[in-house]
Amino acid sequence: MKVMGFIASPRKEGNTAWIVNQILEGAKVHGAETQSWYCSDLDIKPCQGCWGCHKGDQGCVIKDDMQKLNDAIDHADAIVFGSPIYMMQMSAQAKIFIDRMFARFSPRYSPYFKEENAAQKKLILTFNQGNPDSSLFQSYIDYTKHMFELLEFDVKEVPVVTGMRNGPAHERKDLHTVMKDIGSSLVSERFPEYRSTETVP
Repeated sequence: MKVMGFIASPRKEGNTAWIVNQILEGAKVHGAETQSWYCSDLDIKPCQGCWGCHKGDQGCVIKDDMQKLNDAIDHADAIVFGSPIYMMQMSAQAKIFIDRMFARFSPRYSPYFKEENAAQKKLILTFNQGNPDSSLFQSYIDYTKHMFELLEFDVKEVPVVTGMRNGPAHERKDLHTVMKDIGSSLVSERFPEYRSTETVP
């Protein structure tokens, strides 16, 4: 099993990176092959809204590091997507990534969509926030989960780590086990009944 992690934070060694990598470590312990992608290492330009991906058969007309990510997604069985919550929503880096996926996940419109890539991939969607109120951004988190489902992902869990103003994630002993268990679940397929948000205070 191949699990790809995408860290949509400008901070390469911040809370988002640690959380995603802990989940990947849990999957790796159970035999998964894992790979981390840091947006801070990638050149991904914003979508131009040109519809070039729908007018031909070559996919997105922008040639940058999104091609590497598309290849990684194609070969992954599961994806761990992590973003901090900035200004009440995902980071700017996460939004650029999502917008560029328009070229590959548009089966009703895009000739680039290929049947061999149509199988749903498992997804762990994780957010972290400074505010300790776990319900504060619930509507946005639910909306984002639904968006990924429209993009043909099978969203398994949505862990949200709160209270990051009180100290970094790696100092929270409870998180070490919780995050690794989520990664283990990707491999073992023993997921709890879905909850819109699994909150880790």
